[in-house]
Amino acid sequence: MTARLATKRLPSLVTARIVGRRDLTDDLMLLWLEVPPTFSFRPGQYITIGREGIERPYSIVSAPHELPRVELFIELVRRGKLTPRLWRLGEGDVVTMRPRAKGLFTFEPRYRHHLMVATVTGIAPFVSILRDYLHRGPQGHRFYVLHGASYRDEFGYAEELRELSQRFRDIVAYVPTVSRPHEERNVGWTGETGRVNTIVEKYIERFGLRPEDTLVYACGHSGMIEDVKARLAPGSWRVKEEHYT
Repeated sequence: MTARLATKRLPSLVTARIVGRRDLTDDLMLLWLEVPPTFSFRPGQYITIGREGIERPYSIVSAPHELPRVELFIELVRRGKLTPRLWRLGEGDVVTMRPRAKGLFTFEPRYRHHLMVATVTGIAPFVSILRDYLHRGPQGHRFYVLHGASYRDEFGYAEELRELSQRFRDIVAYVPTVSRPHEERNVGWTGETGRVNTIVEKYIERFGLRPEDTLVYACGHSGMIEDVKARLAPGSWRVKEEHYT
C-alpha cells in the first residue's frame, strides 16, 4: 500500500487595477483598487496585495457596499520591499492580490460599547466597521474612536470621523491626539495631546465605560497595543488586537 502525500495548494493570484490615489504626506497615501467581482470581505478584514512577486497585507478602509472598489491607507516603509514599489504606481497600474480577504479583527455586536484605539494607518479597519454599521442602520451600539499620530496631517480620516461624530452624536465619538504638539508641523493644534495609549484610561472614565459591556480594539503600532493591554489588564477589559509592523 502506497501512502499518498497531500499537497497544500496556494490560492491563485488575481489582479486589481489602481483607480485612484491621494498622497496625504510624503509617506502616507490613500489608494483605491478595482477588484474582481468575486471578491468579498467583512469589515475589519484585510486584503493581501503585491507587486513584482512581493506581497503584504493591508486592512481595508472601505465597507462591503463600496465594492468593487477597495480603499487602503498605506504607510511608506522606506527600506521595505513592497511599499517603495507601490509609491511608483498610479491610476491605471495593476497590482496582484489574493482572491480572498482574511482576518478576525471584526465587529462583535454582542458588546454594546466599542472602544477603538489606533495609531495612524491602524484607523483603517475602524473606518470600515463604522461605514458598514451606519450603512446598515444603527442597532443600539456606541463607538468611541481614539486615534494617535505624531503630526496632525497624518489623520487620514479626521474629516470623515468628525463629520460622523457630529451627525451621529449618540453613536460615534472621535478623539484624535498628537504626540508631538510642540513641533512645527503641529502649529495651531488645539486638540488632545499625548500618545494614544496614554489617554485610554482618561477616556474610559470620561465615556463612563465598563468592562462588562465594552470591547476594546487596538490596531497599529505593536508597542501601543502592548501598552494598552498592560494598562487595562487589572480591570479585566477584553482587548482585541491587530498588529502592524
